[in-house]
Amino acid sequence: MNIALIAHDSKKELMVQFCIAYCGVLSRHNLCATGTTGKLVGEATGLKIQRYLSGPQGGDQQIASRISCNEIDLLLFFRDPISAAPHEPKDMNLLRLCDVHNIPVATNIATAEALIHSLERGDLDWRDIVNPTR
Repeated sequence: MNIALIAHDSKKELMVQFCIAYCGVLSRHNLCATGTTGKLVGEATGLKIQRYLSGPQGGDQQIASRISCNEIDLLLFFRDPISAAPHEPKDMNLLRLCDVHNIPVATNIATAEALIHSLERGDLDWRDIVNPTR
């Protein structure tokens, strides 16, 4: 599966710790990430990650483009729900695209763990049923 990783600044360390904890599962999949998140996760885990631009430079939009082209199967997007962010419209667009294209998305650690455990069990292969041309 193609898994995208994005984390707001205040959630980057949480993403790193999550990826360390689930490195075994993640290593069996294709990973991509926004620039800084990908750099931090890659350095901490040794995972091979295709890095895009940093979020403010358009990396989140590069991932959104891959979602639009059905090239992403799962999005882990650790957002900061407390801090008001000027990038919130872009975030909402990314989540809307996931809804449009039926991409499972986790915006917090609890949902991310549920999706990773589901992925590990093979439960996320439902996309082959929904879209057999993938």
